[in-house]
Amino acid sequence: MKPVTRASILVLCLLLSISASAQSLRGITPEDYLAFEFLSDPHISPDGKLVAYVVTKIDRAQNRRNSSIWLIATDSSRAPWQFTTSPQSASSPRWSPDGQSLAFLSSRPEGTGANETPRSQIYILSMNGGEARKVTNLKNGVGSFQWSPDGNRFVIVSRTGPSDYRTENKDRSDVRHYKSSSYKFNDSGWFDDKRSHLWIVNIKSGAANQITEGEDWNDSDPQWSPDGTRIAFVSNRTHKEYENDRNLDVWTILPDGTQLTQISDHDESDTSPRWSPDGRSIAFVGELEDRDHPKVFIAPAGGHAKSVLAATDLDLIPGGVEWSEDGKWIYFESGVKGEFQLFRIDLAKKHVEQISSGARAVRSADFNAKTNMRIYMVNDFKHLDDLYVSDLNGNKERKLTNLNDALWKQLQLADVERFTYKSADNWDVDGFIVKPLGWQEGKKYPVILNVHGGPAGQYGVDWYHEFQVYAAKGYGVVFTNPRGSTGYGQKFERGIVGEWGGKDYLDVMNGLDAAIKRYSWIDTDRLGVTGGSYGGFMTNWIVGHTNRFKAAVTLRSVVNFISDEGTRDGAYGHTPDFEGDLFDKFDLYWDRSPLKYAKNVKTPTLILHSDNDFRVPIEQGEQWFRALKHFGVTTEIVMFPRENHNLTRTGEPKHLVESLNWQLYWFDRFLNGNANAVSPDMK
Repeated sequence: MKPVTRASILVLCLLLSISASAQSLRGITPEDYLAFEFLSDPHISPDGKLVAYVVTKIDRAQNRRNSSIWLIATDSSRAPWQFTTSPQSASSPRWSPDGQSLAFLSSRPEGTGANETPRSQIYILSMNGGEARKVTNLKNGVGSFQWSPDGNRFVIVSRTGPSDYRTENKDRSDVRHYKSSSYKFNDSGWFDDKRSHLWIVNIKSGAANQITEGEDWNDSDPQWSPDGTRIAFVSNRTHKEYENDRNLDVWTILPDGTQLTQISDHDESDTSPRWSPDGRSIAFVGELEDRDHPKVFIAPAGGHAKSVLAATDLDLIPGGVEWSEDGKWIYFESGVKGEFQLFRIDLAKKHVEQISSGARAVRSADFNAKTNMRIYMVNDFKHLDDLYVSDLNGNKERKLTNLNDALWKQLQLADVERFTYKSADNWDVDGFIVKPLGWQEGKKYPVILNVHGGPAGQYGVDWYHEFQVYAAKGYGVVFTNPRGSTGYGQKFERGIVGEWGGKDYLDVMNGLDAAIKRYSWIDTDRLGVTGGSYGGFMTNWIVGHTNRFKAAVTLRSVVNFISDEGTRDGAYGHTPDFEGDLFDKFDLYWDRSPLKYAKNVKTPTLILHSDNDFRVPIEQGEQWFRALKHFGVTTEIVMFPRENHNLTRTGEPKHLVESLNWQLYWFDRFLNGNANAVSPDMK
């Protein structure tokens, strides 16, 4: 027997210390959402020394989110500091061209009548300190804005309409009256008579001059030319926007509202105009056909000329498009194979290059060529967003912020593992799996299959609170990117056409089977399934076509395409996926409706839906609930007041947390066999 050395004792003590530390950590809970700090909208100063960004926190007492603007030095010479301190939220920080001031939006009550709701207005705060100065006082507030290159004016987006000029009349009718098929939208609710238009605001005096108008369209995304003589913007001037026409175009206009000129040349959606540094060209994101992956095009800034492709090998969905300062590159960001990365287009070669990497999500980049610097947000499967800085090529990367670090130090979070499997058409499909916390070799664990929404979306290696919550409660999680998902090219995404409930179903189920084959710890007798929106549709479809699941939770889900098509915000919105509208393909729409197969369902199913869901109206959840009850299925429905389709992302904080707790209640009851599980409304 070898003698015990001092070194071996130290190693043993270290291992025991690490073990004790791990045991002191806890799994994440739904309620931890209320402690999260959310980063957004970073912008680098003209001299490259500072970054302004937004931090959003939850006000638990008022059950709302509150945002403030923070600053941080790019050389990390001092800790981040809060720049705005008003009780009212501040957002959209934008540097003046000389970097001496920061403009932002806030809905402060100053100057607002007793019966008026404060609207977001532009404020300016000097970097030398002092009080924020209110610049605008528009009746309907400011939606977005941009400094002019000389720093003397703003171009802004605000809403206006005939009702702004009517005198108050207590006897006036309060009915809603529409003449177009588009009269509601999930995020904004019922449409009123107001439309978004452009204004020029004198920064010194606050005088505002409206430069676009029209009751049949909206104007958005204004962008000053480099010399400040013209403004590019996006608008559908066909007079058919409210009849679901998709023909958005890029236009330019003089700051006095004259010389309207069309720049883009496609019959589908053209958006995101960005001027070249020399002002001679405008890049934009456009589609040639409905549901095409958008491409980046370049057109002469003078208009009346055909646009050309910026890249011939782009098969991703570009966002955040920006020119390099020398005009040789166009930057963009996009989801790709379960990640979110930065890219650039070499305009000379018309070639796309990826300029960030790693199993993470990189978003909201801002560039400063003078200081060879780019800043961007990064999250991954175990972290919410933080701010990073690197040189323009991605080298010398440094982390600038450490939001949520105090919380992370308390938590044990699960890892994600990627696998690839063969599915229908012999296509490769990506799957992901999360082990439950405390996983032990030789034990069996229940697993939840989660299907993402869209279907034009993707799951991957970025942050998903709900997956960490499942893992903390002892569940494994399997999720996949079936056909219809983005990030894998247009052919893969449009592989959903005619396949709702067909090959997409095979992709999802083959992914689960591949995971079961690969991971012996999965308990096939304790499988759950869940998903929201399209994922809710697929959850409903699954339980109507197999009884292998012991529990299902369906969120904001379609069950009956016949009724959904005429009541959702985008009327007949599934036409491209079914290669014809409801009236051409009535039998197909019914065949692909989960409601048709309600009689086959045996799986206990919890239905979560929102009262104000205009994307998938609540009648869809009601139909599913009553059908399952009719066929004797164990089912419950939970309706969230005041919420829309985005409950689990932007809903009232307490409702968002409660939604997660409802899911845990159902899975505890039917996957763990806990007959004493208590629903959240009874606690």
